[in-house]
Amino acid sequence: MADYDLTGINLPANAEAEESVLGAVLIKGELLGEVISVLHPEHFFIDQNREIYTVMMQLYMSSEKIDIVTVGNACVRQGVFDRADESKRRLVEIMNGVPSYSSITKYANIVVENYLLRSLIFASKDIIDAANNSTDTAEAVVDFAEQKIFDIRAGTENNSLTHIAGIVYDRVRAFSDLVKSSRENGGQPSMTGLATGYTELDKRIFGLNKSDLIILAARPGMGKTSFAMNIAANVAKHFRDKQVCVFSLEMSKEQIVSRMMCSEACLPSDAMKTGRSTPEQLNNVMIAADVLQHLEVYIDDTPGCNVTNIKSKLRRMKNLGVVIIDYLQLMTSVNNFHGNRVAEISEITRNLKIMAKELNVPVIALSQLARGPEQRPDKRPLLSDLRDSGSIEQDADIVLFLYRNSYYDKTDPNQNICECLVAKNRHGETGTVYLGWQGEYTKFTNVEVKLVHQNGG
Repeated sequence: MADYDLTGINLPANAEAEESVLGAVLIKGELLGEVISVLHPEHFFIDQNREIYTVMMQLYMSSEKIDIVTVGNACVRQGVFDRADESKRRLVEIMNGVPSYSSITKYANIVVENYLLRSLIFASKDIIDAANNSTDTAEAVVDFAEQKIFDIRAGTENNSLTHIAGIVYDRVRAFSDLVKSSRENGGQPSMTGLATGYTELDKRIFGLNKSDLIILAARPGMGKTSFAMNIAANVAKHFRDKQVCVFSLEMSKEQIVSRMMCSEACLPSDAMKTGRSTPEQLNNVMIAADVLQHLEVYIDDTPGCNVTNIKSKLRRMKNLGVVIIDYLQLMTSVNNFHGNRVAEISEITRNLKIMAKELNVPVIALSQLARGPEQRPDKRPLLSDLRDSGSIEQDADIVLFLYRNSYYDKTDPNQNICECLVAKNRHGETGTVYLGWQGEYTKFTNVEVKLVHQNGG
């Protein structure tokens, strides 16, 4: 926690509520399970109370019995109290002060509420200090202030060092949920993120994971915008409570939605421009429109926006699932790099990764590729082809390339196959995932691939 002059400020705290939580657990150890997911050690204002609660969490995770004897002994071992008699006397006092152990949830809520109010005071101090002393632009300070308040609202603000016990518990719980899910799925690996709708890709990257920056890159004509919009629709259809936000810096909202409708209705893309369609196709468009209008998809086509603008808009979403930005090279930076595009892109990708972490959502950023693939016999993209900056590769958690050989070779018998090259993957192995490509509908599909060689082999 930063050092502040808090003269004249009474920090909100409720010692009685803190001790009532501890006392209720000492009386009935299993009650800890009712509050452990929402109440963490750092929420306690009084140091000794925080240390006692940490001991309780450690016993809980070790599946040990929690009572005055086990907690007292552990407190002495860990230096919370110097002597056993001192430990027993203090814990008895805490137990005797509990009004009603059945109200532990109410006491825990009071502790958390006071913690949030203290966090707001500290955040306000930070904002005042930033406004007075910062060398950043006013826009950057406003972004800093918004982020501080957002963190408190999201329950992620933490102005102090966090004891590992709370973090360990969260990780154990997440792992246990994965184990349970895997067993229910016949032993198959479970995804930790949102499913893209593409089975083989999800197996490779374990879905779209929170705080990941995913770069989707390809040469023009490979269908990267279509693929991103297919993922947007798939996520929105499978996770109805999640909001999918699309920032289109190249295409208008109307163009994006037209593409999504063509993919959903299996309507040739030129029909949207010419109006030529059969009664059946028109009916399919009506059905697709009904499906799409009920999805939690939000589209912003503001040209030349920067990370600060995007982050400010995303903070207002209630249950953000995934963010898609089309595309990276059309974004601008808050700072002036005097024409140094490499430095500017480096700052943008770094800030996109920070945004993904702060908002705790996957961010998919589309990117152009340099002309390198065009000059090689094997035109499959490489990481070195990422345009403008090596920091794109460095900041990304996952890098995906789209490649269709049929784009270059019209005699290729695999006209409807697209390779999704997983070139970087912090969650697992790299490699190639095959997708079906229905170009007239701008639609990617799952496909079981048996490649046909031109020599008939």
